[in-house]
Amino acid sequence: MTCTNCGTENKPGRKFCASCGVALSVSCPVCGAANEPTDRFCGECGTPLAPGAAANERAAPVAERRLVSILFMDLVGFTAASESRDAEDVRDLLSRYFDVARTVVGRYGGTIEKFIGDAVMAVWGTPITREDDAERAVRTALELVAAIPVLGTEAGVDGLAARAGVATGETAVTLDAEGQGMVAGDIVNTASRVQSAAPPGGVFVTEATRHATDAAIAYEEAGPHELKGKSEPLTLHHALRVVALRGGQLRSTGLESPFVGRERELQLLLDTLERVQGERAPARHDRRGPGDRQEPAHF
Repeated sequence: MTCTNCGTENKPGRKFCASCGVALSVSCPVCGAANEPTDRFCGECGTPLAPGAAANERAAPVAERRLVSILFMDLVGFTAASESRDAEDVRDLLSRYFDVARTVVGRYGGTIEKFIGDAVMAVWGTPITREDDAERAVRTALELVAAIPVLGTEAGVDGLAARAGVATGETAVTLDAEGQGMVAGDIVNTASRVQSAAPPGGVFVTEATRHATDAAIAYEEAGPHELKGKSEPLTLHHALRVVALRGGQLRSTGLESPFVGRERELQLLLDTLERVQGERAPARHDRRGPGDRQEPAHF
């Protein structure tokens, strides 16, 4: 038997090389078959021979190209507000902001990719792909930017606002990744640049996103924008409001008036819907006072 380490010819039946002491064969712990020392898996039954061999095989990242929608959002005026506030108050505000982001992104089936300072990046299209991923991303952006002023008022931060950008396109997706590292490619940079071009309280989207969502979302053209890192200007669109159900169902053919002055009521409805879905029980509005006798509910 020839030693794979030093090339010495050894007598049949030897387990270790007479010249360098290296094992001449490795016995499979399952079937007992002899294998070369460099083999990672048994040639007879496929059992891993080296410790961690199977784990290493599974650790190799699996990537493929997918159509995704990326949402970037950050706070406007947060840095200035942080300078005059206690560090614990700032941390509490950020925690509440991130909680709102997680809730809304999750409500629309998205995945938080990462938090960067006061910025949020979320993705639709991985690990689950849906036909209306782009629309879900824009609906999320609109709801989040509407929620931030309310959050600022509750926290005593006047003028707190958010701006968001949504970009849609093909990119490389790591299928078994969780959280940061799921998505890579130019579409991520594009979404970030689109967000930076949006006004406070506004949501800008790319042409591909508008094309995929304009059946349910009302837009106005924002014109061409020179974005950092882009060789040519990109035409962006300002998402105004939701005007139909998913995919444009029940969209009015007449005048589409904006929903004004009912932000708190709308948020209450959304929160109630989420609670009902989570608890799997109908919501009940109790008009009794604190001293009134509580009667059992009958459904």
